[in-house]
Amino acid sequence: MVLCPLPFECSLKEFLVMCTSLIYRDSAENAYLGRTLELTVDLPYQLVYFPAGSGFSSVVEGHPALEYHSHHGVLAVTMPGRFPTADAPLGLGDMKIIEGLNDAGLTFSLLSYPAAGGSHAAVAATQAILSASDLGTWILGQFATVAELRVALEAQPVMLEALALLGGVESPFHYVVHDAGGGSLVIEFDKGEMNLHDNPIGVMTNGPEFTWHLTNMNNYTFLTNVDQSSASFGGYRAVQPDSGIATAGLPASNTSVGRFVRAAFYAQYAEKAQTADEAVRVVGHIMNNFDRPRGITIDYPSEDGGHLEVAGLASSAEEPYATEYTCWTNLSDLARKRFHLRSYQSLNYVQFDLAALAGPGVPCVLPLAALDAHAGDQTALLIEAKAA
Repeated sequence: MVLCPLPFECSLKEFLVMCTSLIYRDSAENAYLGRTLELTVDLPYQLVYFPAGSGFSSVVEGHPALEYHSHHGVLAVTMPGRFPTADAPLGLGDMKIIEGLNDAGLTFSLLSYPAAGGSHAAVAATQAILSASDLGTWILGQFATVAELRVALEAQPVMLEALALLGGVESPFHYVVHDAGGGSLVIEFDKGEMNLHDNPIGVMTNGPEFTWHLTNMNNYTFLTNVDQSSASFGGYRAVQPDSGIATAGLPASNTSVGRFVRAAFYAQYAEKAQTADEAVRVVGHIMNNFDRPRGITIDYPSEDGGHLEVAGLASSAEEPYATEYTCWTNLSDLARKRFHLRSYQSLNYVQFDLAALAGPGVPCVLPLAALDAHAGDQTALLIEAKAA
């Protein structure tokens, strides 16, 4: 199956990319994922539906290919894993999942983590290896719960690979998986070694390593959503002129550390919705707190701030500074298997229903940019975009 070739190529020297993901639960304990992706440029993201039964091949140099088929339908935001050529145009298997949801309510999120790379443990040359770039299709295509996945990962070697699209950097990411029953797992590579961490908070951002973020939460035991709006100092009684003082202790910066604490706070204290539709709206309001306009923070090349350079678009050499912004935001309803997206160019979310996508049972591919003029349920639009 051949996809349309992409109009430009990407290279990366040093890069910045920020993401925030969190799980919110409604009054019935149903789970909803919110996730943003921030970069300095808008890349050629493709929304892809992989039907159950799709075949995949994960190739790591020096090892036999790992062949696998999906048992679940998967809807995902993807990026190409290689440069297209005249002899080898991009196919469905070349699309690597950044964010996705399957028909069992399992989610997969790829988030930046530059410390991932390093030496790997030796694996026999005769053993098939899963490339970390294929974790998205391997996980969402085959598993329904975090518990199933954890058992499988204990047996399946996974290896980082140098990514040509990122200038040869070794897969600088960590990965977060949530299931509809409440399971949450962080898959993190530290100097090449894979570690599996249960995630009791349900929140993830970027570096440092996940266990550092958990330890850092010990510094925020004073946080509460109850306003303390008055106090006495000697004979003076101080009174707040309005509400909101409870959030004064939250980190104000957009750093990974600050966003982790804020995400944990908002997911914990936002009111528990009574209906699924209301819950999706609540998650949308929560994620607005992580929505970044262009220019809020900037990095000059002279100050060692790195950023993506994309041929055919404004590059670091042409722009006076790099500024990260929220390229898109995703809301996933794990119980109803609905996937919502909003890009930087739009004020509205579009929605997709995995149950309806399963009907035709065919792969579908749609550029995210094609959704900017739409709102509401666009499942039919995606079904019309059958892969050629």
